[in-house]
Amino acid sequence: MDFQILISNITNPTLLFFILGVVAVLVRSDLEIPPTSVKFISLYLLFAIGFKGGQELAHSGFSQELLFSLLFGLAISAAIPLYTFFILKRKLSISDAAAVAATYGSVSAVTFVSGVSFLETQAMTFSGHMVAVMALMEAPAIIVAVVLLRSFEQDSKGDHSIISTVKHSFTNGSVLMILGSLLIGIIADTKQAEGIKPFTTDIFKGFLAIFLLEMGMVTARRISAFKQYGWFATLFAIVIPVINGSIVALLSGYVTDSFGNRFMFALLAASASYIAVPAAMRLSAPKADPGLFIPMALGITFPLNITIGMPLYLLIVLNT
Repeated sequence: MDFQILISNITNPTLLFFILGVVAVLVRSDLEIPPTSVKFISLYLLFAIGFKGGQELAHSGFSQELLFSLLFGLAISAAIPLYTFFILKRKLSISDAAAVAATYGSVSAVTFVSGVSFLETQAMTFSGHMVAVMALMEAPAIIVAVVLLRSFEQDSKGDHSIISTVKHSFTNGSVLMILGSLLIGIIADTKQAEGIKPFTTDIFKGFLAIFLLEMGMVTARRISAFKQYGWFATLFAIVIPVINGSIVALLSGYVTDSFGNRFMFALLAASASYIAVPAAMRLSAPKADPGLFIPMALGITFPLNITIGMPLYLLIVLNT
């Protein structure tokens, strides 16, 4: 059973397209996806997952599990940057430590979408409210990181306003799209929503495959600039996500009995943001090096999660 899950994930077409993207760069191919197309596909993926989650949330209604899930997600997003910052500042500057801590405390929508596809291959489902959990987990990590930055680097000159940080987090394009789609999914008429189901469901995996092809190419291009940071950053990007995901996979059993929800919690805890956090850190921590935290998240942690991480977290969930 364990081996079958791993093989099933490795042979997933979406993952194979990610590998193709890496190979394309390594062999110096001229393969390229137009930036406008990539932006459209990323917005489509966020729209589709948000809208479907909103529809499911509307059908499930408010419950104690929903409340506990939201609180649990917020706690995870606040706790991870809090403890990782103190590990990171031993080897990195305060600005870089805060940026990396925010990166690993926040979440990756693309990793979440990949997790949705993975669960489908395992014939498993998750609750619509997990989309809301994911969206709410973007901001707390950024806020905690900014507070830590203000506390430990008094001469930093970024925009440290908590109100500004929160506003920027929630008005970030990716966050706004998924929150907006979630809200529309909740209030939309069920019969009317059936009309766009082919768009939100049937072509979803195809667009995901093309998007991961682009992610593979981006990963291969950026990883070379990361080498100057040595073994510490590499080890952190491998070990910390696995620890976070594994611990949350165990603790999530106290919040929900759903294997799909527990898996999603673990995957969110293990993921790292490379969209919302870089935008926020550009304002709050201008001295932080994007050449450090973006390749860590995109070049190491993202491939780790979609290859080995997802089967690992599912196995922990199924066996606890």
